[in-house]
Order: sequence, then structure tokens, then C-alpha cells
Amino acid sequence: MSIFVGETNVVTLNKIYTKTGDAGETALGNGSRVAKHSMRVTSYGTVDELNATVGMARLHASGDMDAQLAMIQNDLFDLGADLCRPDMEKDAESEYPVLRVSDAQITRLEAELDAMTQSVEPLKSFILPGGSALAAHLHLSRTVARRAERLTVELATVESVNPVAVKYLNRLSDWFFQASRIANDNGRNDVLWVPGANR
Repeated sequence: MSIFVGETNVVTLNKIYTKTGDAGETALGNGSRVAKHSMRVTSYGTVDELNATVGMARLHASGDMDAQLAMIQNDLFDLGADLCRPDMEKDAESEYPVLRVSDAQITRLEAELDAMTQSVEPLKSFILPGGSALAAHLHLSRTVARRAERLTVELATVESVNPVAVKYLNRLSDWFFQASRIANDNGRNDVLWVPGANR
């Protein structure tokens, strides 16, 4: 895939296949090439997978929930761009501004989380993923967000990673959990775990 970043910082995709990945390598945001199974590619690939699950959830969302999910999808593209660009210490040397996830994006998630927490019923048990179609999809997004977080934390043990990216994924999985409760009539229709019910 050829990408050109113009003066207005708009990405132009002028060719979808390039055959440059046929040998099992791909280019990172700084132009370096790595194996497609590298930890960094696995991390931002999982963020891409997460974004796809959010798109599925949006099929069942409306109003504020849909608008918030749309913002999260855009954030996840920012996060993918952040993770595909190693060597944070060289950001200032880049020809173009390097896109990094910011504290402001986390602050927004936290404000939305606080508002949702005010609306839901207090938890009296662990919750089984399910209930409404939207809640079920949000639970799936939550689990993929947790996997993306684990992979990104692992990546950070061996390579430079924006610490805000890890925080974003941590808050995001919490966001999906509370959003799933909102989607289940503010928690009233949550499916509760009954320990040992089938023994």
C-alpha cells in the first residue's frame, strides 16, 4: 500500500497492493521494515481488529452512544499510527509531525466513564457477556481491547512505546464494560454470573 501525506496532512492511498509484503515483511511508520509477526505489528494489528469490532457494535448503537463509538474508532486509528511509529526519541527529527495518542483523549474517556457510572445500577455480581445485541458487541470490544493492552504492554518491555497508548487501552476496556451496562438498560438487564450454578 502506497501512502502519501500531503501538505494538509491528508493520507492518500494511491495503490492498495504493492507486493512489498509478499516475503513476510511490512513497513513501519518510520520506513523501517519488520516481520509481519513482529510484536509491534501484532500490537497495532490487534488495535485494527478492535476497531472492526467497534464498527460492528455501531450497527446496534444510536444517538450519543454511536457518536462516542465513532470518536473511539478515530482514536483507534490514531493509536495504530502511534504504535506503528517506533523510536519516540526521534519524533523531533521527523519531516512530518508524528501522531501520538494524547492525555486529552484519555481525559475524554474518563469523563464519559464517570457519566456512565452515575447512570448504572450498582454491581452485585460479575456479568456474563450478553444481554442486548449492542451489549454483547461491546463486551467483545472490551475483550479485544484487553488483548491489545496486554500485547502493547509486552511490546513496551522490549521497545519504546508511548506510555499514553497503554493508558488509553486500559481506560478503553473499562469504557466498553460500562457502555455494555448502559446498553443493557443501565445494568437492569445485565446477565449475572451465578457461581457454581451448573454443578
